[in-house]
Amino acid sequence: MIEPTRPLLPVVGEPPRERSDAARNRVALLEAAMALVERCGVDALTMDNVATGAGVGKGTVFRRFRSREGLMAALLDHSESAWQAEVMAGPPPLGPGAPAMERLLAFGDSRIEINLRHADLIRAAGAAATHNYAAYSFAATHTRHLLGELGVRGDIALLATALLAPIEAVILQQQVEIERMDLARIRAGWRDLVRRVVGEP
Repeated sequence: MIEPTRPLLPVVGEPPRERSDAARNRVALLEAAMALVERCGVDALTMDNVATGAGVGKGTVFRRFRSREGLMAALLDHSESAWQAEVMAGPPPLGPGAPAMERLLAFGDSRIEINLRHADLIRAAGAAATHNYAAYSFAATHTRHLLGELGVRGDIALLATALLAPIEAVILQQQVEIERMDLARIRAGWRDLVRRVVGEP
């Protein structure tokens, strides 16, 4: 369930804190939208369908999100915020409490999963998906931190970028949908890359 909490992402143009009733309405709309995407795919996500699913008028959806792309961007922001919360305070190994190498590998597996799950949303949201910059910033900062904990030498910022590039949504879609790569192969390849960067045999 999507909780009516303030997103963790520094979203560009973020509105002021909502009233509790407005937050509940937003959550109801987002839950209806996410259920629609999971059941029927991104193409079925229309303002009419979301309004019907949430039991509100179409105008309510437009006032809240302004456009279909804005609705998609809001869905991405919520999903990303929930994922960040798991990274920062969730159970190990994704969350704190596990050795840095275990956390880094768990991070990669989780990031691959969420980027593939939302690849169509990211593409469809287009310019409205300003969360992409904040999402990448968070992932890069977390990766740099773990590489530092592991004692990796060299340009940590560029090494983190090298690790993140193969698990970006556009790359994953290319590999899975066009090149028909097995997901297990992608995960294993990324883990091999991590061990090479870290210097483990």
